[in-house]
Amino acid sequence: MNVANHAGAITAVLLALAAAGVPLARAARGPFIFYLLSALVAVAAAASGAFALWKGGISVVSLPIGLAETGVSLRLDALSATFIVIVNVAIALSSLYALGYGREEKEPARVLPFYALFVLGMNLVLVADDAFSFLVAWEFMSLSSWALVVVKHREEENRRAGALYLVMAFIGALALIFAFGLMAAGGGNYLFDAMRGHALAPIEAAVVLLLAIVGAGSKSGLVPLHAWLPPAHAAAPSHVSALMSGVMTKVAVYGFIRIVFDLMGAPAPWWAMIVLALAGITTVLGVLYAMMQHDLKRLLAYHTVENIGIIYIGLGLALAFKAHGFTRAAALAATAAIFHVFNHSVFKSLLFFGAGAVQNASGTRDLEDLGGLIHRMPLTAFTFLVGCVAISALPPLNGFVSEWLTFQAILQSPDLPEWGLKFLVPAVGALLALSAALAAACFVKAFGITFLGRPRTRAAREAEETDRFSLAAMFVLAALCFAAGTFSGVFIDALAPAVGQIAGERLPVQLSQPWLTLVPVAEGRSSYNGLLVLLFITFNGFFTAFVIHALASKKVRRGPAWDCGFPDPSPATQYTASSFAQPIRRVFGTLVFRARDTVEMPPPGSMRAARFDAGIHDLIWDALYAPAIGSVAHAAEKLNRLQFLTIRRYLSLVFLALILLLLVFALWL
Repeated sequence: MNVANHAGAITAVLLALAAAGVPLARAARGPFIFYLLSALVAVAAAASGAFALWKGGISVVSLPIGLAETGVSLRLDALSATFIVIVNVAIALSSLYALGYGREEKEPARVLPFYALFVLGMNLVLVADDAFSFLVAWEFMSLSSWALVVVKHREEENRRAGALYLVMAFIGALALIFAFGLMAAGGGNYLFDAMRGHALAPIEAAVVLLLAIVGAGSKSGLVPLHAWLPPAHAAAPSHVSALMSGVMTKVAVYGFIRIVFDLMGAPAPWWAMIVLALAGITTVLGVLYAMMQHDLKRLLAYHTVENIGIIYIGLGLALAFKAHGFTRAAALAATAAIFHVFNHSVFKSLLFFGAGAVQNASGTRDLEDLGGLIHRMPLTAFTFLVGCVAISALPPLNGFVSEWLTFQAILQSPDLPEWGLKFLVPAVGALLALSAALAAACFVKAFGITFLGRPRTRAAREAEETDRFSLAAMFVLAALCFAAGTFSGVFIDALAPAVGQIAGERLPVQLSQPWLTLVPVAEGRSSYNGLLVLLFITFNGFFTAFVIHALASKKVRRGPAWDCGFPDPSPATQYTASSFAQPIRRVFGTLVFRARDTVEMPPPGSMRAARFDAGIHDLIWDALYAPAIGSVAHAAEKLNRLQFLTIRRYLSLVFLALILLLLVFALWL
């Protein structure tokens, strides 16, 4: 597949869709036509990437635009083709979801043009083969997604989310500019091929690695660069939130892989230590912050932070093994990371679609105002439950397989000679195990408070099932969760070319194993069969149900909901999101959140209601971002006086600035 044809066709169609976005938004069936065409473009792009992956080889083309000396270079190889498939499958399903969800959008003219540009930006990042085109596409992706975040710009919370996102995007882009500048410093050539041939000194490599972590990590959500992600993902429309959380963060992961594994050359062991340390912290903090959330979309956004940490754990392990020449172990870790990239794009898109359906049906995404929706929205409840099981890494769904592969890679760490890694990798493994347990608890809360129990508000009692297009997208994603978990060998074999490109070796062909058994290392050490697990669970479930129904009494007995011996019809007696999270808040709150619980009990005889307040703090925000924002606000207040100066003082300032510039120029020469 020629990369020029691939990129040219996608660019032409999506630019045409962006230009037609406003006229289509004003037409009765315009948004439907727009999203239908967007889905078809994404399907074609995914098919193109799959064909390039199947055919193999590398397609490179140079265009006479861009920088004068290098122009624009495009490249389609196994790594970019793999991410093209992952990204565009999610885009196609997001567009399918929007065929129904988009009808609820009050200002489609603010969404449609930037949606097409957002999709275009992500696709162009994946085929860029020089620093100029990569950064242009990266900024295209950032600015178009920012415009989608501030669609509801009249709301103060959305404006704040957009401003924070813009600042973090600027910081990330600036870091990438400096990273590419250092890698091109040897010959001043910004083509990626030239950077591959330029060996970096140890100090340069350290700086480039840190800049890559800041540039790609700020976009993907690594702690402590994650501050923009929860408010931005919560503010955007749900199908855009799914793309930002499930897809755009993966484009950022692609950027990190392209720079660190491809352009920087052979890794050093200490690279892995930095990546693993950040990844372990990100994984645990992401799920802990998610546990404290009452807003369903913010809860899902914080879980994106957790899963980005899991992906970077795999990448950090791949760096460690590759640095010591353990290519088979590096292939295992890289497979786990890229497979989790795909899995997270699937189940996180599914969960954001479910959150959007709940919000449209009830008018809220506050968990405390929901409940009992399984009776009003049974199909949405089923698909959301599938997503909850998948993201909780429970077999036989896809989230379990990629996390299990990550643990298998961790078990290879005793072979590493570095003492730092010998201590760090088991610690990261413990953090990963902790995060998996907390994720399961968090999604028991998310599903139980939202769909089970009794409705807490009138809006929840009157909710209706979502439209058929949204349901179709959710059921396709739910089926993918089952397929990737049950037939995981097929997906791992499909990822092998990309894994071989970045790790130097691939895992053995999994489809050659009998009964679809997954054997990542050796059959005597570890194996997993998702199909057998699925059949075992299904058989035991049906058998248990049969035994219960066969032996139980036929008499129907109805009674009030059990409430500690005091049945009360009020839904206020149910567990709330706050009460569910209270044990976790008390265990981790003092260290992680600086949590404080305040109980106000009225005196005996008083008719005043008791009051309970639970306060938590984002320590990273308080330590890093709040002081910076305060300093900028203080400086802006001081500099604001400049606009009230007289003409004489303005001329004096200009004269002094000119003198200063001349002095600097003279000293420089």
